[in-house]
Amino acid sequence: MSAREFILPDLGEGLTEAEVVAWLVQPGDEVAIDQPVVELESAKSVVQLPTPFAGVVESLGGDVGQVLHAGDVLMRLTPVGAAAGSPAEAPSAADAEVRADRAGAPASASAPVAAEPGVAVPTEAASEESGAVLIGYGTRTSAATARSSTAPSRFGARRAGAGAATERAASPAAPAEPPAARPEPAAAATEDPRDALDHDRHSPVVSPIVRRLAREHGFDASELLGSGADGLVTRADVEAFISELDAARAGTHTGVTAAHAGAAPSVSPPAAARPAASPVAKGEHRVPLDRTGRAAAAHFTRSRREIPEATVWMDVDATGLLAARRQLQEATGERFGLTALVARFVVAALTRHPSLNASFDAERDELVMHSAINLGLAAQTPRGLLVPVVHGAERMSLRELRDAVQARTEQAGSGAFPPDALAGGTFTFNNYGTLGVDGSAAIINHPEAAMLGIGRLLERPWVVDGQLAVRTVTELTLSFDHRVCDGAEAAAFLTDVARCIEHPISLLADL
Repeated sequence: MSAREFILPDLGEGLTEAEVVAWLVQPGDEVAIDQPVVELESAKSVVQLPTPFAGVVESLGGDVGQVLHAGDVLMRLTPVGAAAGSPAEAPSAADAEVRADRAGAPASASAPVAAEPGVAVPTEAASEESGAVLIGYGTRTSAATARSSTAPSRFGARRAGAGAATERAASPAAPAEPPAARPEPAAAATEDPRDALDHDRHSPVVSPIVRRLAREHGFDASELLGSGADGLVTRADVEAFISELDAARAGTHTGVTAAHAGAAPSVSPPAAARPAASPVAKGEHRVPLDRTGRAAAAHFTRSRREIPEATVWMDVDATGLLAARRQLQEATGERFGLTALVARFVVAALTRHPSLNASFDAERDELVMHSAINLGLAAQTPRGLLVPVVHGAERMSLRELRDAVQARTEQAGSGAFPPDALAGGTFTFNNYGTLGVDGSAAIINHPEAAMLGIGRLLERPWVVDGQLAVRTVTELTLSFDHRVCDGAEAAAFLTDVARCIEHPISLLADL
């Protein structure tokens, strides 16, 4: 029997590549259907991918630190009981169809059911394997031609004999032009070394260590023109380019960069003809953003640029909420967190004020009213601020919502979320109190229309029935898109949530 290939699926929201963070299995391990096998870091977060079928791991799709693209082979598995290393079946018309699918050909009848990108859905084609196949992925047998372990790949040659390397199919290609024969721009000698990064995008890189060294110095190694075979970027190329950057800052740039290693050196112009290097303050240290940081920065900028937001806030007496939680825990013997309780109030208020559970389509000048409440939970993770989503919160009981919130909280501890956990949110709830602050003029999570935050709970003097008393008080802050709703509707939603916090029993009337 032939081995099966687990193809890296579309991770959703335009994410087409991911870096291998950790393998959870090794060649020779037997895996079960839907067992997590790898952690991948995309521009959004770290996700754990499950295998859609069972088998014995024959080979892994790359080393830790290697970047893989959607459609690449993530793992090859042999059916349980099959002889290891058995000859693969001859290529067939079906195999040609598989390759055509990966290349973007029209999907066949056995292709996965179309759905929202990144969401796991059952498919007819996978009915005998996983019940949750990722979008853009088909479970098919494969008879791919084995590739030599010493051949250079998109990200460099694999280690000799490394069992964790992918044996991917390779089509014949014309010999690469040697680096020395590649033309060098005439203006290279007068440009800053960083400008050479635009000369040849996405060159192969010898190892993750080399890429990491480049990132630490503020550039991408794959954007250099390497001196190795087929333009392979080596550590020597990266170190040479770093030296050029240092020389440029010191005003001693020679005009030869690592991006043109192996080419005839150009003559350095007089110092007056060279651009002045940017001054670097003593002790200054630059930290390049990783994928997650770059994606977050772009997301924040887009939200501020496109959404005309407004903010309303109010102080709320949470004493009744704390008392109700104690009674609930005593009656059930279970623990209920304040985040889950307030999240339940938020869901109830959104059903009464659906304009807050919406988004604005700027291209059509239309409001998009969402039928489902997919509640985002802003979370600080080791990989930065992320917003995992609890889908279908309007269908959940308090106990179910509590468990879903707890699951997302546990995943936030490592920053590793299921592929669909960061997509499809319609409203975001943020517990600022965990950060020790009372409130914030938050940036709305585009393309949502609003975000509600709750601050820390503090004992404060409060007037109750005309008498001064000590009560536990918190602050609610609502940021909203003024194109979607006006201040009156936003205030009505906010006071609705406040009423539930002050008098939790009032929610019983709507259950």
